[in-house]
Amino acid sequence: MNSGTPERQLPVTERTRHRRLREQGSLDRDQLDAILDAGFICHLGVSFEETLMVVPTVYGSDGSTLYFHGSVASRSLIASPAATVCVAVTHVDGLVLARSVFEHGVNYRSAMIFGTPRLVTDPDEKLAGLRCLTEHATPGQWDYARRPSRKELAATALLALALDEASVKIRSGAPDDGDSEDAELGLWAGVLPLRATWGELEPDPLLPERIEAPAHLTKRVGTTAN
Repeated sequence: MNSGTPERQLPVTERTRHRRLREQGSLDRDQLDAILDAGFICHLGVSFEETLMVVPTVYGSDGSTLYFHGSVASRSLIASPAATVCVAVTHVDGLVLARSVFEHGVNYRSAMIFGTPRLVTDPDEKLAGLRCLTEHATPGQWDYARRPSRKELAATALLALALDEASVKIRSGAPDDGDSEDAELGLWAGVLPLRATWGELEPDPLLPERIEAPAHLTKRVGTTAN
């Protein structure tokens, strides 16, 4: 699945080399961008005090850098600038239901990004990174809501991870046993799709009735989430 022009291909390293299910692997940088664009929650894997931790957190991507943040008191965020991390993003598109349990699977899109993140300390980049996070999850919200105060910025740790080393895998389509001996069993086989959509807005109970939801939120109702 290595489409795309050479300049838009991901480099192959020992950490990103596709060793299993190579047919599901991709070196296409555009597919990495599409997977990141489709979500806003990642899982950050980091080694801390001889313990492995996997932390869910919000992220934002500007195409070359992945930003993720949390409290300055977060042990994983404090530790990760000094260590190699793995950030994983996965979207489940459906269950692949074959004629045999062994051939069951999942249609998915996934990416793992490796590297050593850096703590963002430059005030301008920190604001830009937080804007990237906010706009990635909810386009239009950064210019609508109040910006972070100086005190809030001081309480927030922002990390930046270059998108230079990544592994992408994608699985789509029907089960693989349609031409096997199990096809004679007379069992149904196919895909049970999973589609996420944004629901109706739920106003804060303390919100005055005169305050209407902004257009950038109302237009997302009913649209596909990933």
